[in-house]
Amino acid sequence: MCGRFAVTLPREAMTSIFDAVPGNDLPPIPNYNVCPTNDVVAVLSEGGTRRLTAMRWGFLPHWYKATNDGPLLINARAESVADKPAFREACRHRRCLIPASGFYEWTKDADGNRLPWFIQPAEGEVLAFAGIWQDWEREGEGFRTCAIVTTGANAAMSRIHHRMPVVLSRESWAKWLGEEGHGAATLMRAAPEDALRFHRVDPKVNSNRASGPELIEPIED
Repeated sequence: MCGRFAVTLPREAMTSIFDAVPGNDLPPIPNYNVCPTNDVVAVLSEGGTRRLTAMRWGFLPHWYKATNDGPLLINARAESVADKPAFREACRHRRCLIPASGFYEWTKDADGNRLPWFIQPAEGEVLAFAGIWQDWEREGEGFRTCAIVTTGANAAMSRIHHRMPVVLSRESWAKWLGEEGHGAATLMRAAPEDALRFHRVDPKVNSNRASGPELIEPIED
């Protein structure tokens, strides 16, 4: 799964990398501890133009009467996203990219203590998670929401966790965004083992209140 991540690239850099027009509603960057229900940056393709826009991380199906009317859907499993009623239409028609500088996962030591790891691109500056989105509105309150698509971990990642986000290569962005017709389902697979690198980080990131660049700095195992 993916429950926390970091975004450190400036808006201008993401605009250039994704060839997208930035919106005026983007959340503050950098954010070294993006948590569920935070606003995140997402890339959409609308009318042939890519746009950077803000979305609430936590997908809200249209039938939710309130934001807490059901489970917090921060992830969508690749194996079932095309069939589950909550995600089915979004998977077909509302796909996005969610940029990240890296994400966190946890292992446990012999005493059950949670040990955080930071997973980042082996090369380059950004990861592009496969995402799906949904507009949600009730009683005058409305916003755009999203979930990150996850899949089974590759062999390297499975040392830390059995699931991982679907990380899309630059060559796959257009297909996932619907700019190159059909075939997005073929992209929902684990990244190659050499696409990511990881290191232990300070347990202070275990708190969703923690912030700052020291959260992603390596520590000794």
